[in-house]
Amino acid sequence: MVAFGKKLRESQIPEWREYYINYKLMKKKVKRYTQQIEIGTQNDYYVLRDFSRLLDIQIEKIVLFLLEQQGLLARRLSRLGEEQNGLSQQLTETKVDELQEQYRAAGEDLLRLLAFVEMNAIGLRKILKKFDKRFGYKFTDYYVKTRANHPHSQLKQVFKQVGIVAVAGAIFRNLAELEDHKGSYISIYDQLDLSHQAPVIESIKEALNRLSNSTNFLQFLGKHAMLLEDGLSDTPENYVDERYHFMSLVLNLGNTFLYMVNTYIIVPTADNYTMSLGAAATVCGIVIGAMAVAQVFSSVYFSSWSNRSYMQPLVFSSIILVVGNTLYALAYDLKSITILLVGRLFCGLGSARAVNRRYITDCVPLKLRMQASAGFVSASALGMACGPALACFFRRDFKISSITFNEDTLPGWTMALAWLVYLVWLCICFKEPPSLMPSEPNTGKTVKLILENGCTRPLLLNEHAKQECADQECDDDDDDDDDEGSSERNRKPVDSIISAYKLLTPSVKVQLFVYFMLKYAMEIVLAESSVITGYYFVWSTTNVAVFLACLGLTVLPVNIIVGSYLSNLFEERQLLLASEIMVCVGIILSFHTSIPYSVPQYVCSALITFVSAEILEGVNLSLLSRVMSSRLSRGTFNGGLLSTEAGTIARVIADGTITLSGYFSESKLLNVTLLPSLVICVYAIVATCFTYNSLY
Repeated sequence: MVAFGKKLRESQIPEWREYYINYKLMKKKVKRYTQQIEIGTQNDYYVLRDFSRLLDIQIEKIVLFLLEQQGLLARRLSRLGEEQNGLSQQLTETKVDELQEQYRAAGEDLLRLLAFVEMNAIGLRKILKKFDKRFGYKFTDYYVKTRANHPHSQLKQVFKQVGIVAVAGAIFRNLAELEDHKGSYISIYDQLDLSHQAPVIESIKEALNRLSNSTNFLQFLGKHAMLLEDGLSDTPENYVDERYHFMSLVLNLGNTFLYMVNTYIIVPTADNYTMSLGAAATVCGIVIGAMAVAQVFSSVYFSSWSNRSYMQPLVFSSIILVVGNTLYALAYDLKSITILLVGRLFCGLGSARAVNRRYITDCVPLKLRMQASAGFVSASALGMACGPALACFFRRDFKISSITFNEDTLPGWTMALAWLVYLVWLCICFKEPPSLMPSEPNTGKTVKLILENGCTRPLLLNEHAKQECADQECDDDDDDDDDEGSSERNRKPVDSIISAYKLLTPSVKVQLFVYFMLKYAMEIVLAESSVITGYYFVWSTTNVAVFLACLGLTVLPVNIIVGSYLSNLFEERQLLLASEIMVCVGIILSFHTSIPYSVPQYVCSALITFVSAEILEGVNLSLLSRVMSSRLSRGTFNGGLLSTEAGTIARVIADGTITLSGYFSESKLLNVTLLPSLVICVYAIVATCFTYNSLY
């Protein structure tokens, strides 16, 4: 197979040679950077900034030449159009043939320009992948995301071929009019499928399609994704297309929605339920947190199970959740706090969120993955809002036989019925995707590179491999066609939690701690809301449910504002630090001092804390997806699992804090639970400041 560098040289138009991307120079730069970092003469921050500047210069050169050529073609077509319009009533066969020939010649020149753009787009993609492969860092994500949506972005011209498409449209329309000049005046805009298209038109359409395929990945990476993505996909896109099934995706998102409803539906009534069973109100922390405790373990086995199947873990999840919710509801008549806790533990053991994330990553085509990711976030947000809101409709108290149905037990019975209906729907409509493709074995050709205060991670080829590379003249282009294969071999998934931990750099550890902090703060706000509002404001269950539902409804608007507006104005690390500070402000405002505690103080401080934590979560996950090793994007112990575990452990500790605070008087409960939140938040801010320059 011909290497890309050689193919690029052979396909270059001689008179345009100086305007192509300098692929050989870029390859040399990448190799020089690896050597400089290895001997310690440069750091990774300098390398990323310098390489970004070099790419900017190369892209600007390409874009300015592209615009110049588009202008020349546009003026040429404009003159032809004026000539055609001037002779519209006197067109002869000879003149028509002459004009058609000139339009075809313009089409041939447009084909040359399309080939120019396509080769540069492929070159850009390959050099970005080469950089990612050598450094184990998702530079592609950083570079494309920061350039794609910037108002002065040159990169837009590479993958949004508006000018080229307009020129092609002018050629298509005029050729069609000249072909049908004898009495047929149907426009191409009315008759899309012309039966007599010139060969040049077909060639241009094929070239435009190829160009779109070459640049689609740039458009996707420019979006604000909420899921951890594998920057160098191991599975061919046509294989992913075979695995995609719309109804299965809907069922996967339905599982996400129902689980979030299940998590938060008991929050408004948990304190009343525990008191009715003879326990203190603060035991609601254990009841709420029991689900999170079980989720710590369920996330691991569900993540492992998803390597072999998707339907089986979803079916198992549904069955366990039916059992768990039934036990939760029966605990009232059995007068057993133990049954209540066992029921919540079963619900946590049914958490399939690791499968939900994995399904979107593995089985949804790239062109639909952004929408599926947005659907995952939307389903979670909607479930968070609907859970407490449903509690408003459970103000009933009746018995059927010896089973009690009231505001404490109805959440359990409702969710058990919902999961039973979902299970039937799942068994009928879910389509198990084809088994995963076998991955290449790891050759182990890695060495360690010192990064960030002595931490290490696999980055470069070892000395033996580098010698082989030198023998084969790495500065030439012979290794380009092996990029994908060698990338697979060098990125074998980790097979243990210890191996995953060794891949965590200080930046990743800090971001996981930030995720822990924000989940801790959010859980304190949500889980103790019924106890705090009941003590200070004597709120009813309905009031608490409405308050929590309003908090949940802020998730989507906030993420839309951050993703489409704030992320274009500020760097993500700036948003990260600002959000952490605002979470800290919200926590400080929540403390009860000598001033009487009021509803406006509680609502405003809770809103600041919760909304700031939402913003922080989106930014934090986006940064994690870039600073985390690509080896953590696949397998059981993947980045998604690590972040899920960090958040789940935070919820467990937060709920435990609320329960332990029950040993103090209710008047001290608020401040006792807020103090750890403040300490953790301040520590997270300090840690972020220390690693600020390593976040991109």
